[in-house]
Amino acid sequence: METILKTQNLTSPWQTDSPFIFCAHHNDQFPKGNEDLGPAVSLHNRKLGSDFSNTNGFSMYHGKIVPGFPAHPHVGFETVTIVLKGTVDHFDSSKSTGRYANGDVQWLTTGKGCMHSEMFPLLNTVAPNPLKLFQIWLNLPAKNKKANPYYKMFWNEEIPVIDFKDDNNKNVNVRIIAGEFNGHKSLKPNPDSWASDQENHVSILLLKMDPFSQIKLPAVSNTLNRNIYFYSEEGNINIDGQKIESQTRVKLKGDEEITIENGPLQSEILVLEGEPINEPVVNYGPFIANSEAELKEIFHEYQKTEFGGWPWDKPDQVHSRNTGRFAKYSDGRLEKK
Repeated sequence: METILKTQNLTSPWQTDSPFIFCAHHNDQFPKGNEDLGPAVSLHNRKLGSDFSNTNGFSMYHGKIVPGFPAHPHVGFETVTIVLKGTVDHFDSSKSTGRYANGDVQWLTTGKGCMHSEMFPLLNTVAPNPLKLFQIWLNLPAKNKKANPYYKMFWNEEIPVIDFKDDNNKNVNVRIIAGEFNGHKSLKPNPDSWASDQENHVSILLLKMDPFSQIKLPAVSNTLNRNIYFYSEEGNINIDGQKIESQTRVKLKGDEEITIENGPLQSEILVLEGEPINEPVVNYGPFIANSEAELKEIFHEYQKTEFGGWPWDKPDQVHSRNTGRFAKYSDGRLEKK
């Protein structure tokens, strides 16, 4: 029986299966920064406020001065933001804030609703500021959709990383954002997350494979949704005798051990897998509900309260250039790195 259920070219946003509902990959070659932490180049002819053009290798997204996503609402799901390279400034409606970068992960449960911003300040004024990140949306089950908003940081230094040699003495690197691999477990997910119950088998893994190396993904269950995203710019891998080119999503069986054999170039792969949340999904942009009636309630609540409003001076607020990595939570706790 074939282990590959589907292959698909990667187009933005990447297609996912429950319990995941969205995956965006940002790969921007931002130039050196100016005094306002924005690009030190002309932004003429960009549609500022909604620039997804990738002109000269980067987009401003909804930012007009600093690239990024000014204040916007989310309801009913979680965002898992994995920063491989670059810097993100976070502000939200609960007065939480922070800066994270270069290997850090932010796990945000939006629950019953929150406003937040994600800006990409360009801190280096003498050299380019490349940004590479994933934002993954993980659905919440109905029983947790009205949870209080909550976020935590997985700092780069604390995320479990496995370096091992395969049977042919080739190197493989695995970063465990969620779930477990070869007996190594991730940091603890947020308490209301679908990933917090091990029976839901949620895994978020980043694989880096040396040329001609191999890795085995274990058999889990016949209901597991398992997708790998081979996002390297070039190269190929082999699964079950089938050659897979780079920039491809591969949906795989969840109840068979899967061997991924790398080709002649280093390869990078994102693994998303988990048991499906077998509930209806009704969404309008960043509002995720289980029914049209719930969606109407969410709109009414947002119009009435804006999920606590916006306590910051600007919708595109950023920290100063010399601010280090930190997280300040709504209860006053402060973490510095």
